[in-house]
Amino acid sequence: MGEFELIQRYFATAPCAQGGDGVVRGIGDDCALLAVSTGEQLAVSTDTLVAGVHFPAVCDPFLLGQRALAVSASDLAAMGATPVAFTLALTLDQADAVWLEAFAKGLQRMAAACTLALVGGDTTRGPLSMTLTVFGRVPAGQALTRSGAREGDLLCVGGQLGDAAGALPLVLGQHEAAAEISEPLLARYWSPMPQLALGQALRGQATAALDISDGLLADCGHIAKASGVALQIEAARIPLSAALCALIGHERALSCALSGGDDYRLAFTLPPERLSVIQADWPEVRMIGQVVAGRGVHLLDAAGQVIEAPHGGYQHF
Repeated sequence: MGEFELIQRYFATAPCAQGGDGVVRGIGDDCALLAVSTGEQLAVSTDTLVAGVHFPAVCDPFLLGQRALAVSASDLAAMGATPVAFTLALTLDQADAVWLEAFAKGLQRMAAACTLALVGGDTTRGPLSMTLTVFGRVPAGQALTRSGAREGDLLCVGGQLGDAAGALPLVLGQHEAAAEISEPLLARYWSPMPQLALGQALRGQATAALDISDGLLADCGHIAKASGVALQIEAARIPLSAALCALIGHERALSCALSGGDDYRLAFTLPPERLSVIQADWPEVRMIGQVVAGRGVHLLDAAGQVIEAPHGGYQHF
C-alpha cells in the first residue's frame, strides 16, 4: 500500500475529514485553509506521542486513536478555545491495514466528540509515533492563559485526579482488578475527554488556566511562575475516585493525583465569588487551594502546615 493510497483509504474519506465550521479547504492541497471571524483569534497547539514513551508499543489502535487526539484537544480546552480542525503526521513501521482501520476509527470517534475536522498531515516510515496539531478559535482577548492568577483567587480543578496514572499498571498488564475498578480507570487513560465546554465557560471567569498533563504539582508550578504568585494546595481537598483508592489505597492515589500526570483535567484560578457560578453548571469542579503572595507551589496538610510533596511530575529530559 502506497502513501497516498493509505491517506485516501483511511483518512481523507473519513467523516471528520469532510470539513466543518471554519474549514475553507481541507485535505487535497499543499495547505489547509482555515477561517476565523473578525474579532477572533486562532489558538494552535502541537503534541507528539511516541511508542514506548507516551503509550505502550503494543496496544489497541482504536484506543490509541482516541487518546492521541484527546491529548491535543485538551490544550484547546485549557485556552477556552472552540475546536476547529487538526492535522495528523503519522509515522509507521509498516502499513498494516487492520491496525490502520482501527486507529482511524478511534481517531474519528474522538474527532466527532470534540467537533474537530481533519484537514491534513503526513505519513512516513519509521518507529511508531504521531504528531497532532490542533486549531481552535477564541474571542480576541478572552483566551485563558497561565499568567493572570491573583492573590486571593481560589485554585480549582475540573474533576477527580490520578486515575490515568493509577491505571498504568493495568495498561501495561502488570496488575489486574475487578471490572468495576479497572474499567473506569482504563477509560480515563485511553479515552480522556477534553474539558472543552468547561474551558469555554471559564472565559471571562477564570484568571488563569491550563490542562493537567504532567501532574498537578508540576503544572500548577507553571501558573505560579507565569503569574508571579504562590499556590497553596490542600491535600485533603484533592478529589480522588473510589476506583483508584480501591486499587492502590488512598496514600498512593494521592501521589498519583499530585505527580502522576495524564489527567487532562483543567486546573484554574478563580475569584471566590465566581466559584458557585461555575459549580452550578459543573458540579464536578472542586476548589483545592488558593493563590497567595510568594513563589512556587506548596502542599498543605489538614492543619495548614506545609508537607513534603512527591516529585514534581513527568519530564522528558
